[in-house]
Amino acid sequence: MSVLNPKLYFFYLLKLYLKNLLAILFGLSFAFAAIDYFQHADKMSGSGNYVILYLFYTWEYSLGLLYPLAIVFALIMTKLALIRNNTMGAFHAFGYDKKTLLMPMLLLGFLTYGIFTFLHTTEFSYAKDKGELLLENQMGAYNVNNLFFKYNDTFVYIDVLDPIAKTIKDITIFKVAGDQVRYTIHSPIAWFNGEDWDAKDAIVKTHIYKNHVLQRYNEEHKKNIKTLTGYKPKIIESLYEGKALNIVDAWNTWRLLRTQNLNSDKIRASFYEKVVVPLFSLALLIILFFKLPFHARMMNVGAVIALSLGSTFVIWGLLFGLNQIGSNGVLSPEVTAILPIILLWMYAIYVYMTDEQSIA
Repeated sequence: MSVLNPKLYFFYLLKLYLKNLLAILFGLSFAFAAIDYFQHADKMSGSGNYVILYLFYTWEYSLGLLYPLAIVFALIMTKLALIRNNTMGAFHAFGYDKKTLLMPMLLLGFLTYGIFTFLHTTEFSYAKDKGELLLENQMGAYNVNNLFFKYNDTFVYIDVLDPIAKTIKDITIFKVAGDQVRYTIHSPIAWFNGEDWDAKDAIVKTHIYKNHVLQRYNEEHKKNIKTLTGYKPKIIESLYEGKALNIVDAWNTWRLLRTQNLNSDKIRASFYEKVVVPLFSLALLIILFFKLPFHARMMNVGAVIALSLGSTFVIWGLLFGLNQIGSNGVLSPEVTAILPIILLWMYAIYVYMTDEQSIA
């Protein structure tokens, strides 16, 4: 069989797995959205349009959260269907081994992972934040107030940030050396130009000291000053308000914090959560495909389903808990996110390479 001309068995397994994957993914996500809505229905004081938007954003968020589980559950459902109908035994009778039969489902699993990883580079990642604003009946409440942070060797105070309009109202930058303020820059308005912020009508006050005592200061007016290079509005909002970031913004924030010598544990954990952690589903897909019995006479269906679902939930829960530990800085995010996935994939590859080619 060539990649460009797969055999009929390939399409059969692909179609069966896709049907189960879509059924489980949409079933789980719709159930998640419905349960969440009924939990918060008393807080929804807006119009019917608000309710529809809230359900949509919650459903969007649940898709990104639950698709790894759907990948694994669809494999379990597909494998059991093949066993129940004796289709798996027929495939082996025609000479197809386990690795060959795994390929359609593994390829579709990787494709699903790729689609959602791409979606997490877009506004898809911000569905939860949008839903929370609707829940608080604050559809237009995007402003972030009273921010104070370090930028290079200066400190920055922002009165109001509007991440939608990409504007800052009243920004003040302090240059501090020891116990002395060297200069301050104040601007009533700043606009983000795609790379940095243009502070308009800025007043620069340079402090003059003598024997560590402030004597006077020089005041200078600047029509425009460029500052906060790399600090996108969404990055500032996420860093200081705990908002979500998509993959691209998380990566840029990680690089920015590294250049500023600031702690990036939370950002790295967020990045790994979207890019690395979901790979556990593909490793489990390989493991369960080989470890689940290949014939109905060799298994207790109830026990197999309970064990498969239970192990999947346990691993997913452990990875989620470890990611929270990494996000809080208790352990390095590389230890809590990357290391467990590497170990799981090492075992999956071991199973793939060493498992017998028989029906058992």
